[in-house]
Amino acid sequence: MTERLVRCPSCGTTNRLPPPQTGRKTVCGKCKTPLLAPPGPVHVTDETFASEVDRSAAPVLLDLWADWCGPCHILAPTIDQLSVEMAGRVKVAKLNIDENPQTANRFGVRSIPTLLVLKGGQLVDRLVGVQPKDEIVRRLEKALGPGYPPSLA
Repeated sequence: MTERLVRCPSCGTTNRLPPPQTGRKTVCGKCKTPLLAPPGPVHVTDETFASEVDRSAAPVLLDLWADWCGPCHILAPTIDQLSVEMAGRVKVAKLNIDENPQTANRFGVRSIPTLLVLKGGQLVDRLVGVQPKDEIVRRLEKALGPGYPPSLA
């Protein structure tokens, strides 16, 4: 096998990975974040919001949801797919608003599901309600801007 290039989901650094080796942990050379973590969104809380979202080098798609919300459950598979498909370009995160009201209040969330697109901790776009995957991708691409690097994974 040949080496691969993988972009760190936390700091955005491109890492050159050797062929897989049993028992060897793969971490980012710059920030030491584990690479090739199990796919899926990062679960964020009020306490981890600053480190996971505000300080993220990559833009963040934040899904604000609640367990009792039917439309949130309808949207969940799309969010899971986007977390895999856009890995290295966008960090996908989920925040349960019932367990983390501080962040929901910070962004004035009045209806769920709500998707926020954040860059450098700043809100750049908001989608409310169940959205088709292609619309979410279109809005993310717009927020990323021209020339944002494609996924290297």
